[in-house]
Amino acid sequence: MVEFFKQKAANSKDDILSGLTVALALVPEAVAFAFVAGVDPLVGLYAAFMIGLITSVFGGRPGMISGATGALAVVMVSLVSEGNQMGLDMAEPIQNMGLNYLFATVILAGIFQFLAGVFKFGKFVRLIPHPVMMGFVNGLAIVIFMSQLGMFTQKIGGESVWLAGSALYTMIGLVGLTMAIMYFLPKITTKVPAALTAILTVSAIVIFGGLDVSTVGSFIRDGGGAGLKGGLPNFQSQLFTLVPLNLATIKFILPYAAIIAAIGLIESLMTLNLLDEITESRGNGNRECMAQGAANIVTGFFGGMGGCAMIGQSLINVKSGGRGRLSGIIAALTLLAFILFASPLIEQVPIAALVGVMFMVVIGTFAWATFGIINKIPRTDAFVIVLVTGLTVIFDLAIAVLAGVIVSALVFAWQDAKRIRARKSFKEDGTKVYEVWGPLFFGSITTFNSKFDVHGDPQNVEIDFIESRVADHSGIEAISNLVDKYENAGKSIKLKHLSADCITLLQRADARFNAVIIRDIDDPRYYVVTDQVKIK
Repeated sequence: MVEFFKQKAANSKDDILSGLTVALALVPEAVAFAFVAGVDPLVGLYAAFMIGLITSVFGGRPGMISGATGALAVVMVSLVSEGNQMGLDMAEPIQNMGLNYLFATVILAGIFQFLAGVFKFGKFVRLIPHPVMMGFVNGLAIVIFMSQLGMFTQKIGGESVWLAGSALYTMIGLVGLTMAIMYFLPKITTKVPAALTAILTVSAIVIFGGLDVSTVGSFIRDGGGAGLKGGLPNFQSQLFTLVPLNLATIKFILPYAAIIAAIGLIESLMTLNLLDEITESRGNGNRECMAQGAANIVTGFFGGMGGCAMIGQSLINVKSGGRGRLSGIIAALTLLAFILFASPLIEQVPIAALVGVMFMVVIGTFAWATFGIINKIPRTDAFVIVLVTGLTVIFDLAIAVLAGVIVSALVFAWQDAKRIRARKSFKEDGTKVYEVWGPLFFGSITTFNSKFDVHGDPQNVEIDFIESRVADHSGIEAISNLVDKYENAGKSIKLKHLSADCITLLQRADARFNAVIIRDIDDPRYYVVTDQVKIK
């Protein structure tokens, strides 16, 4: 019992410290994604707080961090822009109407996500092949890396220009120091999270050394924000008064809501799978869908931009020791505390420290094993890895994963289509027997039909499906057409060892199949359990 409480205390300490680390890393990400979407930084920070808290408490993967994400922010850009224009075109023009449309869209997307969990669509993430998963993490690592390169710029005359001279060298030095601390500290001790230690150390150097570098505060001001200071999220009581509930509104927000819901679920479920592998445990995909949906509904009503799981922050959390729900709760509550009470302190954290942390996330996220196996795996799998990686970088996660799954499915169907074959033999009475091997489905029908010689076969023919499986309606239709051909040629055909569901479907299609199906139980691989058989 004593050991149990010691273990719980140790886990709680790790969760608390890792949660503090994640909260610091969430600030610039949430702010940056809010700028990308064209909304105030507090809209992104409120979303990070609310979504992070709700999914940490009710989600299907303890230790996973959710918040405002870049994948969704990119979709929201045109939504906010078009919404603003629609507001100006109203009979009584409304400024910044795009934000209200954004809130309504996030609520609708949350409803879609919640229903996906209710109807247990989360299980379909299991259909995502491993090459798609590798392409996903590689592409996401590249996207995270590229998003950090913008931190190596500064605003001059309203335009972003690359750092140069001493400013660039200082930035590189601080980033390198952060990465070095995160790399070497775990080799010395694991009692404190390396990421938090690195952020605090570099922040102290900058603050007490008086270094003139970009900080969280300057980053917000350069983007046009007023700062982190804010109050509690307010309920948007006027939302559906401002947003007209009519067909035009539904037609406008529905496509955006569907895309946001799809991207959010895909990124969340794939991040869940990745953390399952790292932690050697299993999350609940359907529960995560419902939690993500509920979180987006709440954040839409309370003025947040919506979000989903964040792979970068989730990896920071897990690798800092965060395994339980407490880590996500601490991260969310700490973020709220930053907004309410500690904004002056957090605004002094140098951007270089947070960039260094994210670079280490990139190194840990990228599947470096790809380079070692790319020439050893089938070319189609290698192509899928490269395809998904490229599409994730160029477009977005949903398009990349969908394309990867489609290509993988087509390749699988093509390969399986070539496996159908038939072994021919004759019984003593002259009956010709075709033993069919391989799956019979839409892709293998042509090859299946080519195995039979209707006009050259003897009077009696028997087709044995003992080593075959009829997988879809196309396969059943192929069997039906084959029976018609033999009967039209005046020959007798019998079907043997069909599966029970196939027999049922054939009988529904035409009662005459009762005469051609052999029901004798003589399959040597199976036996029937009767009341006389005792199962031990």
